[in-house]
Amino acid sequence: MGRRHHLPFCEVQMSTTKTEPDTGAPHEDTGAFAWLRALGPRGRRAFGGAFGGYALDSYDYFTLPLSMVAISAYFSLDNGQTGLLTTVTLVVSAVGGALAGILADRIGRVKALMATVITYAVFTVACGFAPNYETLLVFRALQGLGFGGEWAVGAILVAEYASAKHRGRTLGAVQSAWAAGWGLAVLVYTLVFHFLDDDIAWRVMFWTGALPALLVIYVRRHVRDAPEAAARRAASAERGSFGAIFQRGLLRTTLFATLLSTGVQGGYYTLATWVPTYLKDERGLSVVGTGGYLAFLISGAFIGYLTGGYLTDLIGRKRNIALFAVLSAFGVLAYAQIPEGADGVLLVLGFPLGFCMSAIFSGFGSFLSELYPAELRGTGQGFTYNSGRAVGAFLPTLVGFLSESWGVGGALALGAVGYGLAVVALWGLPETRGRELL
Repeated sequence: MGRRHHLPFCEVQMSTTKTEPDTGAPHEDTGAFAWLRALGPRGRRAFGGAFGGYALDSYDYFTLPLSMVAISAYFSLDNGQTGLLTTVTLVVSAVGGALAGILADRIGRVKALMATVITYAVFTVACGFAPNYETLLVFRALQGLGFGGEWAVGAILVAEYASAKHRGRTLGAVQSAWAAGWGLAVLVYTLVFHFLDDDIAWRVMFWTGALPALLVIYVRRHVRDAPEAAARRAASAERGSFGAIFQRGLLRTTLFATLLSTGVQGGYYTLATWVPTYLKDERGLSVVGTGGYLAFLISGAFIGYLTGGYLTDLIGRKRNIALFAVLSAFGVLAYAQIPEGADGVLLVLGFPLGFCMSAIFSGFGSFLSELYPAELRGTGQGFTYNSGRAVGAFLPTLVGFLSESWGVGGALALGAVGYGLAVVALWGLPETRGRELL
């Protein structure tokens, strides 16, 4: 029997419009933000915590690439030493990601999220006090411990609140926080390096990495783990077992997911690390000019994350990744080969390049979450994503060494190799679109 709709007295008197009879069928929300409303109040608070954590994770990461020219000059570094700063961050992030994943399965998503945010914030600030290159290298490595774990933990936290129908676009929206943090870092970089001398400006950039401390207060007060997933995790004696993701039944998934992550992140971090240096050193752009060019790249990235999120629900996880891996490879090659004097083309091409290299990540949060059961979800996602990041991190270092003979622009083309590897890895993984999280 249909439900009666009781209108206020004044509306009954004024209404002259006929209404369709209520059949009792639930109304399907098809609005643009249906995915956000479907999370419910607790899920939306979790989304806010994960979005903020990932944005500030991105902000703290990009303090290094944006300050790289000034740091290199201050400590008299060559390109190989400079690239090693990025590589050590990403390599250690594999350890941090694996540890955070295990913690997320054992003590809960929210507690692990707070631990990762505090870690990357403390050591980002510490980088600003480094008296020499060796100390900076150590602090940057320790920053990688928190940096590596935040995304995996935050993505799982939100994935366990999201429905199968909306999970791709929901996690794509979380991924878009990376572009938001990147954009904030470029804005602060432009202001700090415009008003301060380079020798102190790079230190100030690192000191602003204290911002995430405010987020921890919010997460502690307002965010909770998804109840059903937490109950399943608590009931399992195997939760947080590192060896379990290499056992029969999950071994193939773990190996190919790691290979996929290696390819995608090798390509991405090659660009993220060296494009600012390429624009400033080889294209001769000023600090403000570099910020303008990066604004096109970041705008494309933000829209790419959101678009990729919708596409991964529409066409599937694997097709979305394959599509944008191919487009990103071509975009890298084109960007690196733009001739001198064609800076207008460089500016315009930054938007589609940022779009493609970011849209490929939109399906990662949902895809990796759907490959593992609740009791191993943190461990599996933390290991595969961050181990891939660590191996892929050797590409930025290789670019640094090859740039001495090839130039930064020529060496950037190596990023296309990473995207090719990602396409190969997809052959060993199942399609998971529509899969419920168990």
